[in-house]
Amino acid sequence: MTNRKSIEIICPACGKESLLVRRPVYDGLKRTGETLHCAACGHAFASEEEVPYKEARSVSLFTEEDRSSTPRVFDESEHRRLCRHCANYIVNPFTQWCAVHKKEVEATDSCDRFEEKKEDEPPI
Repeated sequence: MTNRKSIEIICPACGKESLLVRRPVYDGLKRTGETLHCAACGHAFASEEEVPYKEARSVSLFTEEDRSSTPRVFDESEHRRLCRHCANYIVNPFTQWCAVHKKEVEATDSCDRFEEKKEDEPPI
């Protein structure tokens, strides 16, 4: 079996652009190989090398000059101000809690009273 991306062929028997069909061959319950056929007319190919694959063309409307650079939507330090990085963020199996506001929060929430958790500090 091959890892070719294109399964489009130009069949030499019928002359049509078609798809390649792979049919498994079994010996009892054990798969022993596969046969290759044209989907349009059923023409069988003897081997993978005999299959006339259609050339894959890449179509691109834009060139590299047309593409913009990768946008930077967030500041690098902005994601560090989330509740999950806060020293007052408490997690247990049933809820996530803010010790400052005394309310349930999500890990992706943020507030103006953020206190950065020390790296060596264990979670509360």
